[in-house]
Amino acid sequence: MAKCKGFSNFQERGEWVELQFMVRALRKRFRVSKPWGNSSPYDVGVEHGRRFLRVQVKSTSYRRGNGYLCRFSCKKKSKRYTRRQVDFFAAYVIPEDVWYIIPAAVVLKNKGTELMLCPLGRMRKGCYRYEGYREAWKRLRGGKRRA
Repeated sequence: MAKCKGFSNFQERGEWVELQFMVRALRKRFRVSKPWGNSSPYDVGVEHGRRFLRVQVKSTSYRRGNGYLCRFSCKKKSKRYTRRQVDFFAAYVIPEDVWYIIPAAVVLKNKGTELMLCPLGRMRKGCYRYEGYREAWKRLRGGKRRA
């Protein structure tokens, strides 16, 4: 897949992306928490009012055609995430500085673990499968659900 440009390894890049997510979420007036250690199936907890959501943060810089391929797999290759472990996925397209906030139900209903994210053009309704989730931070507040 993609090179880990600017970082020593993918673990380092992943930690940086998690920090980027937390900063953006804080600016959007969410409260964030980080589970201690690396044993939780989610990366960041997000609070809004009484709502607490478990968010798994992913990233990509792998351009393919008109978009970027993003992998949504667990560290343990034989396991898949479940809806009991994760409420949302936050996918960061690094070269475009764009976030996708996608409900876990949407990601997990796919048989594969890779999604094509296409932030290069103007967002058009119904044009690409996941563009409705681009910068969809309101979903973390409970707005506009679709699974």
